[in-house]
Amino acid sequence: MMRAIKRRVPGVDSMDGAGVRIRRSVGKSQFARIDPFLMLDCFSSDDPDDYIAGFPAHPHRGFETVTYMLDGLMKHRDHMGNEGILRPGSVQWMTAGRGVIHEEMPQQENGLMRGFQLWVNLPASEKMKPAAYQNIEPEEITEISLEQGLIRLVAGSLDIGGLHYEGPVSGISRQPIFMEVRLNSGEAIELPVAKVLSGFVYLFEGTAELGEETLAIHEAAELSEGDRIRVSAGETGARFMLIAGQAINEPIAQYGPFVMNTMDEIEQAISDYRANRLTD
Repeated sequence: MMRAIKRRVPGVDSMDGAGVRIRRSVGKSQFARIDPFLMLDCFSSDDPDDYIAGFPAHPHRGFETVTYMLDGLMKHRDHMGNEGILRPGSVQWMTAGRGVIHEEMPQQENGLMRGFQLWVNLPASEKMKPAAYQNIEPEEITEISLEQGLIRLVAGSLDIGGLHYEGPVSGISRQPIFMEVRLNSGEAIELPVAKVLSGFVYLFEGTAELGEETLAIHEAAELSEGDRIRVSAGETGARFMLIAGQAINEPIAQYGPFVMNTMDEIEQAISDYRANRLTD
């Protein structure tokens, strides 16, 4: 069954970090989540004042963060000793679990900085597992060249054109699909999305339709039930993200960078952070 648009979550301008200008769709309120996804931010500016302050050291507990760079350079560093440069086409998939303290700071003083950060919730049984980190270089991402365009498969599997593909990110919760799709002018593509997954399409360049409905730029289009989608590009082509995962269906208690199931657990996270026990 072909999926359609169940709900539209438009992006709204906001600021995060030390003053980075972003556009937030998923997660702009507690009613705008798409289980298991807590938040999706798009950052895009060629004005250094919009990004130069970056994201200084800050904590997380209870979920995963995914940073996908389109343009620009960002340096990552965390308490576990992981450090690296996020460059165009690269991905950082970090499982905060029990606790991570990390920072992401621009490594440029001019030019375009553009990409996404996604927050993926963890079930109660995994919220306190050890922190982990995967840095995926652009050359490691599975690229699938088709007549219609190009797919960059970061996480999950994809069967298309009679072939099976796997993304490089592995060992993570919720069996997510995470991919960027680039469609040429006037082309259309059908992509499988397993019935057990919930998710959305996010158009960030060009024009496109999902089924018979027009996709709006910088809007998370939540998918209805089904097992596949059909996206067709307009005259200028299209670039979009397809993101899906297994819903958790558990209570969410959130206080800034801490996402747990109860307020008691949130208070414990705050206490642990203040006492330098968050990452023990």
